[in-house]
Amino acid sequence: MNLIHLINPLYAISGLVVGVLVGFTGVGGGSLMTPLLVLAFGIHPAVAVGTDLLYSAVTKSAGTVVHGFRGTVDWGIVLRLAAGSVPATALTLVALSRSPQIKDSGHGLITVALGLALILTSVAILFRQTIAAFFAKHMGELPRRQTTILTVILGALLGVLVSISSVGAGAIGVTVLLVLYPKLSSVRLVGSDIAHAVPLSLIAGLGQWAMGSVNWPLLASLLVGSIPGIIFGSLLSTRAPDRVLRPVLASALLLVGAKLLFG
Repeated sequence: MNLIHLINPLYAISGLVVGVLVGFTGVGGGSLMTPLLVLAFGIHPAVAVGTDLLYSAVTKSAGTVVHGFRGTVDWGIVLRLAAGSVPATALTLVALSRSPQIKDSGHGLITVALGLALILTSVAILFRQTIAAFFAKHMGELPRRQTTILTVILGALLGVLVSISSVGAGAIGVTVLLVLYPKLSSVRLVGSDIAHAVPLSLIAGLGQWAMGSVNWPLLASLLVGSIPGIIFGSLLSTRAPDRVLRPVLASALLLVGAKLLFG
């Protein structure tokens, strides 16, 4: 009974809509959920980010199980990414816990980082294949050692970005992985990115929880809607008008990012 009372129908419906869109497009929930919580519901940016990180950890765990059973996870890439992201996430959380900007509800570090992350994500969504093709043509395949180092650096950058904004692990991560591993299939890169996002989001989310930036009733409400939404969206993903949906989604993220940055 108490659990039922914790569920907010409006948040659950929002989770359902975001879940369906994530299932359709493959774009990370943070790109959609965090700005929705901040702009539409007036949730404090720190709380929106912290709650969304744990939300992402739960939802992407299901995706990791599916990819794991299908054999579409390159665990070597996951470990390289984690080698950079785990320490970077820990250091970022320590810095955030000591920063007075964390309490700024309107124009603090989190709002700025979120706006920038959304703009980068929109660019990655629109020009992912173009970017990958450009680097494949002009750079070719990098030596293994150099690829390993750059993958660890990518993990570190994602650790910082995701810890602050909860956005970036999906579209941005996959875009860079396409450049670093041009011979690996897209499905394995996506699977590896999703698998890496689970510990990254979990560690960052637990850190935000320790700082008091997680709203548990909000999290429960979002998951009630998003889990069936992601399943439904994934089942219908082959029918999604991808060539239309992705540009529209990228444009929306670009506008939201600009709104957060410039008011």
